[in-house]
Amino acid sequence: MKHLFRALIIISMKILMVCLGNICRSPLAEGILLEKIKERNLSWEVDSAGTSGWHQGELPDTRSIAVAKAHGIDLTYQRSRQFKMVDFEEFDLILAMDSSNYSNIARLATTERQKDKIKLILNYTYPNENRAVPDPYYEGGFEKIYQMLDTACEKIIELHI
Repeated sequence: MKHLFRALIIISMKILMVCLGNICRSPLAEGILLEKIKERNLSWEVDSAGTSGWHQGELPDTRSIAVAKAHGIDLTYQRSRQFKMVDFEEFDLILAMDSSNYSNIARLATTERQKDKIKLILNYTYPNENRAVPDPYYEGGFEKIYQMLDTACEKIIELHI
């Protein structure tokens, strides 16, 4: 019975990646995890959102698109959207890119169950260290961010299958 329950969790896993504007980090995280899911034939779903609505409806940043493309991942299907309250109900796991995003989402949570869904993505790579994925929008470093997220996404899969 225990194995059956675990199998049901794997099939229904829905993960939301969240950063500030939903144009740099979270689209990369979504694309990377989605690619890993496809490679393993998992039935998981992944989406991304921003804590702000500044870029609502826009494509990911051209630099995120370029670094993902260099790794064989297409992000051009994605459009920026703002995090919404229904995301707490629609997703099993909400992964924030940094403590600011984490706090912004946690402030919206109305129950402990909702708060428990929110995690910092790099805690999968560096447990309990609460490290941030740096925002490359102004500073650059998109390849470094890609590598950080790639490692974290691998750990997410390892820990949840």
